[in-house]
Amino acid sequence: MSKKLYLSDYDKKLAGVCGGIAEYFDIDSTLVRVGWILFSFAGGSGLLAYIIAALIMPRR
Repeated sequence: MSKKLYLSDYDKKLAGVCGGIAEYFDIDSTLVRVGWILFSFAGGSGLLAYIIAALIMPRR
């Protein structure tokens, strides 16, 4: 069985990037969101990475 990374339709706050990543890795989406926030504050490139991921990741 091949898993694919999609934007989440069910677990989304903005575009569904964190929810899609959480579904792909089968973890809680809150952990992904907290990690993304820490990544944004640590390097400052988290927002740019989120926008790029939202544009690249396909919808179901």
